[in-house]
Amino acid sequence: MTSRFVPAEWSPHRAMWVGWPSHGELWEENLEPAQAEVEALVRALAGPGRERVRLLVGKAEALQDARARFAGVDSVEVVDGRFGDIWLRDTGPIFGAGSATAAAFRFNGWGGKYELEHDDTVAEQIGEASGAALDRHDFILEGGALDHDGEGTILTTRQCLLNPNRNPGWTEAAAEAALAGALGARKVLWLGDGLLNDHTDGHVDNLARFVAPGVVACPVAWGRGDPNDEVYDAVARDLSRMTDAEGRPIKVLRLPSPGFVGDEDERPIPASHMNFLIANGAVIVPTYGDETAARLACEGLATVFPDREIIPLPSLAILSGGGSFHCISQQEPA
Repeated sequence: MTSRFVPAEWSPHRAMWVGWPSHGELWEENLEPAQAEVEALVRALAGPGRERVRLLVGKAEALQDARARFAGVDSVEVVDGRFGDIWLRDTGPIFGAGSATAAAFRFNGWGGKYELEHDDTVAEQIGEASGAALDRHDFILEGGALDHDGEGTILTTRQCLLNPNRNPGWTEAAAEAALAGALGARKVLWLGDGLLNDHTDGHVDNLARFVAPGVVACPVAWGRGDPNDEVYDAVARDLSRMTDAEGRPIKVLRLPSPGFVGDEDERPIPASHMNFLIANGAVIVPTYGDETAARLACEGLATVFPDREIIPLPSLAILSGGGSFHCISQQEPA
């Protein structure tokens, strides 16, 4: 896999993996609302998204309901598997060009915070089901910690990748060497901190995303009291000073954040329009209640994805588990 770059997410896919909320003991009163949001996502992927969806169900008790919901939808395959929770972006493998191989990494529950049974076997399950040979690497990495431009440029954050709760002693140079060997990285663009109260320690897929070669989307604060205002400005400032692996100056596309989104105790939670999912025929954007902010974010994405339908969908129930659409999915490049 070292001779090939990880394809950009806007490259064609042969399939899209999605995790199905399966564990009532984890989701509690949010289980059914989260299932409804994931069902809407899957239907959008299978319809205007033009994807073959491989829906991974993580518990035997949830299998019958998932199959019943998508009975008759030919492009949705319900897969019986086991996982701790639905965050396949982080626990699954990262596929190479053509999905002949996929890179698999050690997983430690986001720095030991949430170590759930079966999460460390998800990459193997997906690799076997997809027919991709696994290229195993002996260091800790989650897929949501990285974003790829398809030409060997990787975007990440120091807060996550250099966190001692992942790979103690890692420096930028050590991380860059590991990413070059495992994923063919030619250049790594380093951002600082991620969103406030993000239990992933600042995954970049909640913060900044490639939307075209040399173009990165990132948020701008929306409304009063946005807890990540300074973080967003620092990201935009840093990106504007960077170049990609081809030497192009990075162009920055700033999109409205969802503004302040709080939990039941009004503590900020890491809601982000950056957790959008790029499908073959659509870009699906998570929304969190502010319709104006969501509309403007979608209008901005339409300028860089003119040939894809931009579809906003609610994701508040999924967010109660800590992430959104990008976090629960993983593409198989064609």
